[in-house]
Amino acid sequence: MEACMTRPEPAIHPASTPGLEDVVAADTILSMVGGTAGRLIIRGHDLSTLAGWRFEELLALLWRDFLPGNPEADEIARRLGAARLHTFETLSPALLAATDDLSPVEALRLLLASLPDSETSDHAIKAVAATGVFAAAIHRRRKGEELRAPDPAASHAADMLAMIHGAPVAQEKADALDAYLVTVADHGLNASTFAARVIASTRAGLFSSVTGALCALKGPLHGGAPGPVLDMLDSIGEHGNVSEWIAAELERGERLMGFGHRIYRVRDPRADALKRALGKLGDPTGRLAFAEEVEREALGQLAKRHPTRPLQTNVEFFTALILEAVGFDRDSFTNVFAAGRMAGWTAHVREQEQADRLIRPKSRYMGPMPKNLAI
Repeated sequence: MEACMTRPEPAIHPASTPGLEDVVAADTILSMVGGTAGRLIIRGHDLSTLAGWRFEELLALLWRDFLPGNPEADEIARRLGAARLHTFETLSPALLAATDDLSPVEALRLLLASLPDSETSDHAIKAVAATGVFAAAIHRRRKGEELRAPDPAASHAADMLAMIHGAPVAQEKADALDAYLVTVADHGLNASTFAARVIASTRAGLFSSVTGALCALKGPLHGGAPGPVLDMLDSIGEHGNVSEWIAAELERGERLMGFGHRIYRVRDPRADALKRALGKLGDPTGRLAFAEEVEREALGQLAKRHPTRPLQTNVEFFTALILEAVGFDRDSFTNVFAAGRMAGWTAHVREQEQADRLIRPKSRYMGPMPKNLAI
């Protein structure tokens, strides 16, 4: 084996920051995450305004100049309905059966990966439609229940819930899911969106790109935490246990689910948007009131223990509550997240395809060098 020598330590460069912290890797017209101010801007609109929109309206905004003819929300709704029905009618029973030994997100990965990359102008619409249909089909199959065909005339949110429950649901639940899908649709250059753009930059195609994004979303540091919020609430159990339970967890150095964020130095604006939507459903079981008590106590204790470290409520806390309230099982939460984020993924893929530039950053080699190599 050839002898080696230690390479001299190179000068530190900002691009070598672990996690690419503060490194600008893309220019985009799609969204801006204001971590210091606690704002999320999507194509010129603040989230506080967008949270009242229908999902189809947000799709029309995100996809502007990326789909031929710039279809408006009503036309997108019509085409989404037709695409949901086509996806359902062509879903292979054998392929769906092959998902039985997989987790729900792995099952969604398999079904998305089965879609061809042969390009058509409707691929973004097909991706959003297929994710909703697949998420519902996986949910129903795991319960041993017959699949329900989509209703092309329904809104995307209402149809997802009808396919999940096997029957149409109350309008307020559809409105709540609409608010959720809009709220999580896009969020800057997060890990899954960056993965989608890297793949798109190779000209691999839209379905390859969004399947790769889903693989990134599967990771617990990105999209896998809403379910454990409910586990935390269940572990606390009742009102009298809140303060003591939280104190014990923090004393052991455990993380409180639903608090803290990589970017936001203040409260995550998506948490407030989802809390407002959840409030419109009412609180017949007292679940929301209990969660609000947990939130208040957690924020108070976190502030005392970490006075210089901002640890505020993030999107996961109220995501868990709203998805539970409209009827999704905990192990399906990541798939529902993907159903909303598919809007942003597809828009970023189209934006990257227009740029038509391979994403190819450099790395810094930190290993040994051959002894006979002149430096």
